[in-house]
Amino acid sequence: MVSLRLGKKLEDRLEQLAEWTGRTKTYYIRLLLEEHLDELEDRYIAEQRLETPAPRLSSDEMRQELGLDH
Repeated sequence: MVSLRLGKKLEDRLEQLAEWTGRTKTYYIRLLLEEHLDELEDRYIAEQRLETPAPRLSSDEMRQELGLDH
């Protein structure tokens, strides 16, 4: 269970959308999270990797790491 507080303007917009469409506010909050959570996770992972980059590997080293060497 999640509880959140929205500013008045955002709450009013969400309420209006729900009324126009006959859907619940919860429906739209869930939809937004499902559609955009992956993007947010990817963004934070990318930012973390920029701040603390992993050691670089040559293509030969990467092939060996992945078990692609013959």
